[in-house]
Amino acid sequence: MDELRAFAGEPMFGAALTVGAYALALRLHRRWRRLHPLFVATGLMIAFLLLTHIPYEQYRQGGDIITFFLGPTTVALAVLLYKAVLTMRRHLRAVAVGVVCGSAAGLASSALVVWLLGGSRELLLTMLPKSSTSAIAIEIAGGLGGNPQLAGVFTVLTGLIGSMFGPAMLKLLRLRSDTAIGAAVGTAAHGIGTGRLVRESETQAGISGLAMSLTGVVVSMLTVPLNGWM
Repeated sequence: MDELRAFAGEPMFGAALTVGAYALALRLHRRWRRLHPLFVATGLMIAFLLLTHIPYEQYRQGGDIITFFLGPTTVALAVLLYKAVLTMRRHLRAVAVGVVCGSAAGLASSALVVWLLGGSRELLLTMLPKSSTSAIAIEIAGGLGGNPQLAGVFTVLTGLIGSMFGPAMLKLLRLRSDTAIGAAVGTAAHGIGTGRLVRESETQAGISGLAMSLTGVVVSMLTVPLNGWM
């Protein structure tokens, strides 16, 4: 245990734990398809840190190394956008309209849930941008007067839930169009949902990447008036 805690003080500990947990989660996913790799990996890391009494601050030293690669990974989605360019040209207007409506619905539903549950104004402002990417949601929440760190948590949870249940729900609704599925998942579940679609369809993932990018812009624009009104 002493050796483990000594290693936990090294920056590579967080990176090794993250990669190892995700590799194990992928193996479990291949055996039990209903287990979402990112959800399982997150649970494994939390359980490990709690059981070993290793502070989150020590894990974060290496975890930030993984976080750094989120930027290049997001940029890499441009490859899928390029491959789906012909489909996007045919359906760009429909995707854009869907993103605007979906973004507005996401903001309204967030406000409604917080209001019905009696949440505070700060919680409301924190939860509003949850359907955009983490980087955008954190900045928007901070600008509105919400809690940026909690906004990041809400955003990740939104992506996880959307990627776990979104595609199945769309199938239940008998949606088969790659464009519709990609636009819906990208608008509601941003990068995590898009990552889920990469394993299933490059066309869906490309449309989802476009919808995710547009959602970030639309949510930012829709929340600007709220800064003075709320």
